[in-house]
Amino acid sequence: MDPLSEVLSLLRPQSHVSSGFDAGGDFSLRFDLSHGVIKCYAVVSGSCWLVVDGVEAPLRQEAGDCFVLPSGRPFRLTSDPGLPPAHAKTAFPPAQPGGTVTYNGGGDLLLVGSRFVVSGSHAGHLLAMMPPVVHIRSEAEQAALRFSVERMRAELREAQPGGHLVAQHLAHMMLIQALRLHLRDHGTATPGWFAALADPKIGAAISAMHAEPARRWTLQALGAHVGMSRSTFAERFRLVAGETPMDYLTRWRMLLAAERLERQGEPIATIAPSLGYESESAFSTAFKRVMGCPPRQYGRSAARGGSRDALPASARKQVAEPQRQQHSA
Repeated sequence: MDPLSEVLSLLRPQSHVSSGFDAGGDFSLRFDLSHGVIKCYAVVSGSCWLVVDGVEAPLRQEAGDCFVLPSGRPFRLTSDPGLPPAHAKTAFPPAQPGGTVTYNGGGDLLLVGSRFVVSGSHAGHLLAMMPPVVHIRSEAEQAALRFSVERMRAELREAQPGGHLVAQHLAHMMLIQALRLHLRDHGTATPGWFAALADPKIGAAISAMHAEPARRWTLQALGAHVGMSRSTFAERFRLVAGETPMDYLTRWRMLLAAERLERQGEPIATIAPSLGYESESAFSTAFKRVMGCPPRQYGRSAARGGSRDALPASARKQVAEPQRQQHSA
């Protein structure tokens, strides 16, 4: 699998609610922080403003636009960024799968889309690799999403047998296509994982690490793989990705290990050598540094249900705020 597919597979996004939102008149609704939630919506008709915490400027949303919020940050949907917001929970009841919520009589803005709940105690690490907001707005980009949006709208409107499942699959298509378009056309805008994937040489190095995580990669080997000197490769990777190649490789290995501990309950003696570690102690040291707790403790937590609350405070902080210093570089 390619790196984007691998990351989304580890996130295991499940469409929790696929629905529509029909608003009318002046409105401003604030949505709280949502840990482990990705939201993906398309504007069918009308327009609004999207205001995301931590994103400097409000984003105008017009008919045909699509936006994805992978980070779970608080945000506002509003007809005017200057309006004081009402809390979304008090403004209208939760949407039912396959339904459309009407607010202020509707008629001025219609959104369709879905919110995805991602599972896994390591989801925070993976979501931190995503941009805070993806905004798809060019006509060519919109055309690539139009089929999924139009079919979802029909499924929500007609309520046919099996419509809920069809809407979920369409939502997954919207999410993947929106991230793919962002990667292709806007991936280099900000240093980070998407910028690294969009860079031909750095993206090729990341693909190589994902393809062979157990290989004893060195800066020399990775540079040679993409036709760059050791020093040039190391500097370019750090500038584009916001972290060093070896830090990225270690973190990816630990995310794979966490998945195997959580989903399959594999013993450390099996996981360590399969990810390139000659000893269990070296693997355990790296795992604790990246994930915030020893692998055995992480595995026991997963066996009790995989709840973040079962992890120690240091591990919960690591999961909630992974590699912040690297992404701010």
